[in-house]
Amino acid sequence: MPTGGVSCVADFEKLIEGKIPEFLADYYATGAGDEQTLVDSKRAFQRFRLRPRVLSSETEIDVSTHLQGQPVSFPLGIAPTGYQGACHPDGDKATARAADRAGIIMIVSTYSFMTIEEIATAAPKALLWMQIYPFRDRRNTVDMIKRAEQSGFKGIVVTVDSPAAGLFTRSFRSGDEVKKHFGDQKPRGVFFIYHSVVNFQGGTEEILRAKSTGDEYLYTYAKNQSSSAATWEDIAWIKSITRLPIILKGILTAESAREAVACRVQGIIVSAHGGRQLDGVLAPIEALPEVVNVVRGSGVEVYMDGGVRSGRDIFKALAIGAKAVFIGRPAIWGLVYNGTDGVTEVLDMLKHEFVNTMSLVGCNRLEDINQSFVQHESQLVCKL
Repeated sequence: MPTGGVSCVADFEKLIEGKIPEFLADYYATGAGDEQTLVDSKRAFQRFRLRPRVLSSETEIDVSTHLQGQPVSFPLGIAPTGYQGACHPDGDKATARAADRAGIIMIVSTYSFMTIEEIATAAPKALLWMQIYPFRDRRNTVDMIKRAEQSGFKGIVVTVDSPAAGLFTRSFRSGDEVKKHFGDQKPRGVFFIYHSVVNFQGGTEEILRAKSTGDEYLYTYAKNQSSSAATWEDIAWIKSITRLPIILKGILTAESAREAVACRVQGIIVSAHGGRQLDGVLAPIEALPEVVNVVRGSGVEVYMDGGVRSGRDIFKALAIGAKAVFIGRPAIWGLVYNGTDGVTEVLDMLKHEFVNTMSLVGCNRLEDINQSFVQHESQLVCKL
C-alpha cells in the first residue's frame, strides 16, 4: 500500500528525517566543494523540455529491455551506494531483494557492510553487478571479481573518477568524526572503520591480521586502495581477467568515452559520482549527449546516474540516448524509511511515472523514444 502523504520520490527524503544519525544523513545528502554539481544535477533535467505526440498512445506500453544481455523490467537500476548497513539492519540485502522484486539491476558497492556472498545468498535471483575501483593492490581486484563471478554476478562496474577523494566543506567526512560521535561504542552497522571493509579479502597478510583484530588501519588502507592513479592499461588488464562485461562509471566527456570504446569495454555510466568528487563539472544529463554521439555504432551501452528523481527524468535520459539510468540517494531514502518495502515503493513510483510519461508523450515501447521528444531550453525560440 502506498505511503500516505507521498506524491513523489523526493517526499521520501523528508520521511527519513531523524531516523538515522545526523552525521550519516549528512554523508548521503552532501557533495564536494561548493556543491554546484550536486545541486545542478537535479536542476539540469528541468532544462530539457518534452515534445509530445498526440493521438499516438496504445493501451499496453512495454518498458522491458535488456542490459548487457540480461532482461530487466524497465530501464532503471540501483547505483552502488556504500554503508547501507548503517541505514538499515538488512542493508544491501534489503536493497537487493527490492531490486529482485522490481526485476532490475542492483550494483553492489565495494563499501557494503555485507560481503558479496551474503548479498547474493540473500537475493539469489537478483540481477547483480559488482562495483570496484582500480585498486592499488591488484590482488584486491582479482579477489573481488572472482568472488563476484562465483556468486553469480553479471557485470563488473569500475569507478574511474576517483584518483583522489573529493574535498568537502561541510559535515561528516572521516572515520575520526564517526569515532568522536560514538566514543568507544561500536554500534552494529554504523561504526564505519569496523564494518566498511568486509569485502577486502585478497590483500596482504598484514591486512588480514588487521581485519581480524578490528585495526583502524584498515579504514585508511581501504581509502588508499580506492584512490589510485589508474590508467587505461589498468582497465585493459581488468578486462583480461574476467569474461563478465566491464562497465566504466564516472565518464563525462567525449574524450574519455572515445578511450573507453578503444579499450573495448561493454558499458559506460555517465556519472559525476553524485556530486561527491570534482565539483563544477557538467551535470550528467547535459554531459550525456556528447558521450552518446561518440559511442554510437560501437556496441557500447551508455547509462547515466545523477539527479534522477522522477519517471520524466528517466524518459529524458533515454530520449537523449541512454540505455538506462541508475539511482542512488532515492534508494537509500526508501531503505531508511522501510527496508525492502521502502525501496520497492520508490522503484514502483518511478516505474509508474515512467510508464505514464511514455503514454503522454506518445511512445508505446522503448524503441519509439528518440531525441525528437526532448529539446534543451537553450534551443527554444518563441515564434509569435
